[in-house]
Amino acid sequence: MKKILFLPMLALSLSLMAERIEPIPFGDMEQWAVRYIKESKLLGGKDKTLYCLAPTDTIWDNAPYTFGQNGNPWATSNAYANIVGIEKAAGTMTPEAREDGGTCCRLDVDMLGVKVMGMIDIQVLVSGTLFTGRNIEPITTAADPYQNIDFGVPFTGRPTALMFDYKCVVEQESWYWFAKGTAKPKKREYENGEIDEAEAYIYLQHRWEDEKGKIHSIRVGTGYERFSKTQTEWVNAHRVPIHYGDITNEPWYKEYMGFKGIERAMNSRGKITPIQEEGWDATLEPTHMVIVLTSGKMEAFEGHEGNTLWVDNVCLVYED
Repeated sequence: MKKILFLPMLALSLSLMAERIEPIPFGDMEQWAVRYIKESKLLGGKDKTLYCLAPTDTIWDNAPYTFGQNGNPWATSNAYANIVGIEKAAGTMTPEAREDGGTCCRLDVDMLGVKVMGMIDIQVLVSGTLFTGRNIEPITTAADPYQNIDFGVPFTGRPTALMFDYKCVVEQESWYWFAKGTAKPKKREYENGEIDEAEAYIYLQHRWEDEKGKIHSIRVGTGYERFSKTQTEWVNAHRVPIHYGDITNEPWYKEYMGFKGIERAMNSRGKITPIQEEGWDATLEPTHMVIVLTSGKMEAFEGHEGNTLWVDNVCLVYED
């Protein structure tokens, strides 16, 4: 079976090149927790399924899931919501069997709606996303999509690349959905021939918290890639190189590789607060790692429905 033999064979061949491959826990996509959420009667009262990349488990409970247990660094765009007493499950990430054996992670861009008494009150466009960190449930509003996300996990290494298997479907249409739940979804045109793209990125950050509970960060390392074309066959052991220090003067640098200003993290007081990225420094030791694998590059609730990214065997590469 190619899936089973691939990583050991790869690690052996790379060891001859003075490299070390370290799988990220649960990054082989072989363990999943299955959650069954009974949606509110106003929504039809059906049982909906949410998946977590986590130790194997089956959970029948309308309750928040606690991410970050058992050494698991992953959270996802899948979420349990309880908005003014109306309970709903929102899922854009699922496990899927690989053709050569084993399981991978499927991430879809999808339109999710809430129907009450036969009328659609809320429609939002969600890009399937797998990231290191925590999703703080329940979701109580669609007004601020980042207020429940604790981005990143503690980390002190200095890898040279993020490595994973992938394939993708990237639609080439010149429009995207603008669907933030406050009005009927609208189609908007991209500018300058843009399209919605899948993307993968890794940040290594040196963070600290000030006396007011604000979180500050210096960017130590950056790896970033966008996928603009459909790739129907698996690309195994794909690498996203990690560059250390200030990359803004590199010829390949793009603005989106810099400071987004949207990531947040939980401070020592238990409050989700913005991560204030304030500069670049290759000499600092990382304290946190942010990895994001997503089927759409747009802001929250924007993108092209139909895009899909499949990922598997997520690892870090080190110089030995």
